[in-house]
Amino acid sequence: MIAKIGRSSNLYGALAYNNRKVQQGNGKILWTNKMIETPNGQYTIPQLIESFYPYLAANRNTEKHTLHISLNPNPKDRVSDNDFIKLAEEYMKDMGYGDQPYVVFKHTDIDRIHIHIVSVTVDEYGRKISDRFEKRRSMQVCRKLEHKYNLVTAAKNQNEKNEMSVKPVDYYKGNIKNQLSSVIRNLCNNYRFKTFGEYNALLSLFNISVEKVEGELGGRSQTGLVYFVLDNKKNRMGRPLKSSKIGKSVGVAAIESYFQKSKTSLQNNSYKTLVKRMVENALQETNKEKDFIEALKSKGINTIIRRNNTGRMYGITFVDHNTKTVWNGSGLGKELSANSLDLQWRTDKCAGKTNENDFKSKLPRLKIDYPSFEVTHYLFDFLEVADLPYGAHNDVIDGFEGLFNFISEPDPHEEDFTRQMKKRKRKKS
Repeated sequence: MIAKIGRSSNLYGALAYNNRKVQQGNGKILWTNKMIETPNGQYTIPQLIESFYPYLAANRNTEKHTLHISLNPNPKDRVSDNDFIKLAEEYMKDMGYGDQPYVVFKHTDIDRIHIHIVSVTVDEYGRKISDRFEKRRSMQVCRKLEHKYNLVTAAKNQNEKNEMSVKPVDYYKGNIKNQLSSVIRNLCNNYRFKTFGEYNALLSLFNISVEKVEGELGGRSQTGLVYFVLDNKKNRMGRPLKSSKIGKSVGVAAIESYFQKSKTSLQNNSYKTLVKRMVENALQETNKEKDFIEALKSKGINTIIRRNNTGRMYGITFVDHNTKTVWNGSGLGKELSANSLDLQWRTDKCAGKTNENDFKSKLPRLKIDYPSFEVTHYLFDFLEVADLPYGAHNDVIDGFEGLFNFISEPDPHEEDFTRQMKKRKRKKS
């Protein structure tokens, strides 16, 4: 079991986040401790806040007075509601918050069912509850609870994470940060790509896209990367995740450095010639786009096609799992660019030709030796041809204000709560 501890000065926000899950049918209030009860057992945010008012009013000088904890058992654990309540009670008691008011929310919106606990970090006299060695103590408590309730240990969970093969990100399985991190780090360790276009094409096979964001922050020019999860139709899901939340190794500086290293290592390498010949041979052997894609796939090459809203192809990229390299079509040759191939297939479709045309006659038929694969590399046996819809990599990032700040509408209840707290502080002083 993993415990995540967050502190802030926004009690309303922590309660609103969890209450939203309840309203959406993706959660419920599982337990309350030292909270004012309601007749029907249901709570509004103002009703929940009322139990915390005396503690916040007595608060002396603790800025981050709100405690927001999540307890996350392994997905393999089957934890009943009663056991979740016991876990929350024992965890809060051992961490020194057993006598505090707190509310326990159960979240069920993802496969990894877990609980959130919201409380305050000051006691009834306004004194801050000690958080010394909090992380160490939290780990010790989690190990004790794992043993007591026969849960999968975090150490075993970490081993499973390290052994995780490269799989497409699944938004509904949750743990998005770890899924993204696992995929991106594996790809950077094993594949070579030279541009953001090639990087995005490779990521798209794993239901990920990336955008480079530039702007100003604090009067200084800033550049960063944000990652998105894609569904099976390559539409974006949920909020973007800043690269800084994953790690420096997937940030803009590290990725651009990797581009340069890949360019250098492939400069005098025979891989480009090999992949180009494989693509040319597939083009010689087929007349239709679908057949061309399937021919390459049988040789261990995935084709990523990008189209605009009229259906016209504006980009094509080849991911070769044999040489573990990524190539833009135009980078292999003008005759393999998106414009040339789109014209070729449109011409064949309109004319209904079955014989080789002038375009194909310009391509040499070369016999080359390369591994024959019925499927792609065993780590990537899930891969299908990715034909990306319009806008999969080019739409404007929604939900940003400035460079990295999310836009949020003011909540009248939250503003009222803030005003009341300010009034109480003035009265106290």
